[in-house]
Amino acid sequence: MDIQIITREGEPEYAVLPWAQYQALLKAAGINQQPPQIAPERHGASPDPTLPGLDQLRSLREGKGIAIEALARTVGISPSYLALIESGERQPDAAIRRSLAWEMTVPGWRDES
Repeated sequence: MDIQIITREGEPEYAVLPWAQYQALLKAAGINQQPPQIAPERHGASPDPTLPGLDQLRSLREGKGIAIEALARTVGISPSYLALIESGERQPDAAIRRSLAWEMTVPGWRDES
């Protein structure tokens, strides 16, 4: 199985696996579940003006008194990679954006951020 484990404070919190494997596990457990209705992604939509952008990540982190090493470890990336994200030199993938949003208690960052 191709499973990604997401940890919080060093403890496993979530397991992410491919949809087909998830469905196989449900079937093996005897659970007949209908797939969730997923709204189509809105490409080209303007970012929500109430959400802070990734360019504000450093100030959000520092405002909460979180060390770069601590946030990076919690999200599962290196401090140097987090520094590149904060400086705008790298754009994180969706999973890292979601983890950062969760840790920083931001509703979410979009691809455009």
